[in-house]
Amino acid sequence: MPVINVEDLTDKDKAVMEVNQLKIEVKLERWLTSKCCEEIKEYIQAGVEEDILVKGIAEDKNPFKEKGVRWLSENVSSKPVTSSASETTGDHLIYTAEHFALKESLRKIIDQEINPYVDQWEAERTFPAHKIFKILGSAGFLGVNKPVEYGGLGLDFSYSVAVAEELGNIRCGGVPMAIGVQSDMATPALARFGSAELKKEFLLPSIMGDKVACLGVSEVGAGSDVSSIKTKAVRQGDEYVINGGKMWTTNGTQADWMCLLANTSDGPPHRNKSLFCLPMNLPGVQIARKIDKLGMWSSDTAEVFFDDVRIPCNNIIGQEGMGFTYQMLQFQEERLWAVANVLTVMDNIIQETIQYTRQRKIFKQPVLYHQTVHFRLAELQTEVELLRSLLHRATALYIKGNDVTKLASMAKLKGGRLVRELSDSCLQFWGGMGFTSDVLVTRVYRDTRLMSIGGGADEVMLGIISKYMDTLPRK
Repeated sequence: MPVINVEDLTDKDKAVMEVNQLKIEVKLERWLTSKCCEEIKEYIQAGVEEDILVKGIAEDKNPFKEKGVRWLSENVSSKPVTSSASETTGDHLIYTAEHFALKESLRKIIDQEINPYVDQWEAERTFPAHKIFKILGSAGFLGVNKPVEYGGLGLDFSYSVAVAEELGNIRCGGVPMAIGVQSDMATPALARFGSAELKKEFLLPSIMGDKVACLGVSEVGAGSDVSSIKTKAVRQGDEYVINGGKMWTTNGTQADWMCLLANTSDGPPHRNKSLFCLPMNLPGVQIARKIDKLGMWSSDTAEVFFDDVRIPCNNIIGQEGMGFTYQMLQFQEERLWAVANVLTVMDNIIQETIQYTRQRKIFKQPVLYHQTVHFRLAELQTEVELLRSLLHRATALYIKGNDVTKLASMAKLKGGRLVRELSDSCLQFWGGMGFTSDVLVTRVYRDTRLMSIGGGADEVMLGIISKYMDTLPRK
């Protein structure tokens, strides 16, 4: 592979390399020319740790350092941020040094721009999505596996998994969920099947953090059963007229646009639906209410009604009638993302419980030293590691082009059940403190109950798994 010379880069190339820091200490490189991007991306995907990507840029000779720009190789820590103390770059199943560099950069944003304000956002039942998404988008975290020409980093899905894991260090569930909706739920179908015009209008600003997106799929009578939605989009000339409503809409009160699933014909339920990009400021779009929830308090969740909302026919994503299929395709990524995120949450809860029970005494010895406590924590950590192995196996197969619907469904099912079991057990060891709102385990207990419901309930996952096992009753 040829080495890229600094002299070959134009002033425009160098200017595009600079990412607006927005109070972020670490700037991720946004590779801009197609030639530079493709060649550097090969280094990243190959997992090269110390290679010099630009001739003359080594150690302290980086000519961009004065401007605050760092190469990914400079971001690699000698002590990678990992889920396990014994895990290193060399022995990880799917992560390279660049995965860990990405995680480390994101962790700095979390520590500086998010975690200091989580308690305030929880109390206010919302967080400033436009501000936080702009920070994350400027650093490249809202389009890790999206096309470079629309502001993404152009990396494979394993990098999205790494980002999801790191987002688990946010000390609430609502903010990571809102970020996941933006990066891996509302935009994948648009990135894969949308027209160039739609991508420019909706995908690019969403990846850059200039627009907040929401996903309009679930309805009052249609949650996990997506085929039962009632919202209609009827074509009239050069427009679609939309009537109906959506429920459980994450980011709904702040969103600039919605990725909307609606019926476009009276045909079979799996072939009569289409996806649309719908601006939320159109006449007829009504935010009916902000839903009060058991958990995920920082995330705003809305019920939305549509009354004769008109959008251009060009706002359809891909082909008419293919919306259900497009939605199903992205469920593999959505469910793996959710599992990756909750793994870090469980790791953190176990560690904080160990620290608390080690210093908290009962019957003249630390709570941790009672066999029932440290044995139970050992069991839970074992379960977490097994789930992590399943996630990484499914991710490795997926990025090679395999269908991992069964494995993703298994991981989602196990993740939802395990985090309920784990948070309940750990909360018990906190005693009375676990029944207050002052500790993380209480928030996790509330927030993570959603995982067995949202994105496909446990019972739906069991049905999918049974289908792949060919054990469903014959019709």
